[in-house]
Amino acid sequence: MILENIFSAQFVYSILRMATPLVLSAMAALITKKAGVMCIAFEGMMLFGALGGVIGSAFTRNVIGGVLTGILFGVAVAFIFAYFVLVLNANTVLTGLALNTLGSGGTVFILYVICGDKGTSTSLNSLVLPSVNIPLVQKIPVLGPILSGHNVMTYLAFLAVILTYLFINKTAMGLRIRSVGENPQAAESVGIKVIRTRFTAILTAGVLSSMGGIYMSMGYLPFFTRDMVAGRGFMAIAAQNLGGGMVFPTVLSALLFGGAEALSNVMQSLRLPAETMQMLPYVVTLVALFFVGGSSDRGRRKKRREKK
Repeated sequence: MILENIFSAQFVYSILRMATPLVLSAMAALITKKAGVMCIAFEGMMLFGALGGVIGSAFTRNVIGGVLTGILFGVAVAFIFAYFVLVLNANTVLTGLALNTLGSGGTVFILYVICGDKGTSTSLNSLVLPSVNIPLVQKIPVLGPILSGHNVMTYLAFLAVILTYLFINKTAMGLRIRSVGENPQAAESVGIKVIRTRFTAILTAGVLSSMGGIYMSMGYLPFFTRDMVAGRGFMAIAAQNLGGGMVFPTVLSALLFGGAEALSNVMQSLRLPAETMQMLPYVVTLVALFFVGGSSDRGRRKKRREKK
């Protein structure tokens, strides 16, 4: 029964669905990495993006209004991170942890002020993003059920992958971001504004990660719940590290983690504690990082031996 579920079009469909927020946030992590900024505040950006989408759609009665509000909320967190790290020279890790904590507690506070509920936003009459059936493709056996019928944010996520690749590798701003990340002193010597470029990279990452949060509350679920991002911001960073800072390997890593999450849902049909299955995506993340870290360490030792 379980094998039938795994080797099915519906399971692959679930992988794409589960991987959507990871793909968006992994692209955000990739951009900040290319700019030479270690940002771990994506959890907070995603949470505020998710809450902003619900609030915006409920008050404007418009899906686009919800998306724009969610992006505004997420970018505000990105701006705070950029200002503290780049202007005030605050520690990047501590700033990121503080903003993630703010995301966890601040969204609950705002939720309580607006809804009178500290758990969910079900009392708000918020909207959801539509699903899209692709003409012709939806009628193709096997391929149709996999590729058609997804939430519109899933298609935007994979469009964002292509745009991120073009942005990083084919635009002047992408070149400046990469040069700043590789050698900020050399970049500054040729007239590139290092702080401005990194600000741009972080705010761009804020847009992408907040879109991942918006999907969580307007696609994956039709409402906001407390701490609904559930570590996906950190998993996105892990996917970026596993992808070696390259766009398409990073996407494959995000799909791997999405597959682990989809597998955990399938395996909940077994008579095992639900918590055991729910931790599967995080176990896969740790194992993947263990092997990547081990191979990197072996590579460094090999280089040191060659120098000797």
